[in-house]
Amino acid sequence: MMVAGIGSRKGVSVEDVLAAIETALEAHGLTMTALSALATAPLKKDEAAISAAGRALNLPVVIADEQVLQLASPGARSRCDLSQSRAGMPSVSEASALAVAGAGARLLGPRTVLGPVTCAIAISGDSP
Repeated sequence: MMVAGIGSRKGVSVEDVLAAIETALEAHGLTMTALSALATAPLKKDEAAISAAGRALNLPVVIADEQVLQLASPGARSRCDLSQSRAGMPSVSEASALAVAGAGARLLGPRTVLGPVTCAIAISGDSP
């Protein structure tokens, strides 16, 4: 399972979200077809552009469980003071990707920042 974790400022466009996902995937030599799901934190559950990106890609958008996010958070490679102060974790995108990809998941690299959106790619522990 491969998951794109999404973090963003409020009011981003679906184009911003899709561009960040594509840029993050390209950094690892991957395409959109490699993804199984999009993930984000509960504080982003009402962000319309993230839901719209899921619909555009025909992928589920999973709102990570808060407790699982906190457990996944130490695995983050990046640190954002704003994310830490507002969400209580160093990177919403990285923690979300790890939380939804499941036990033993790993990040393919640090999050990608593209304008107002961050995207991190995680692969489940049972993937090669």
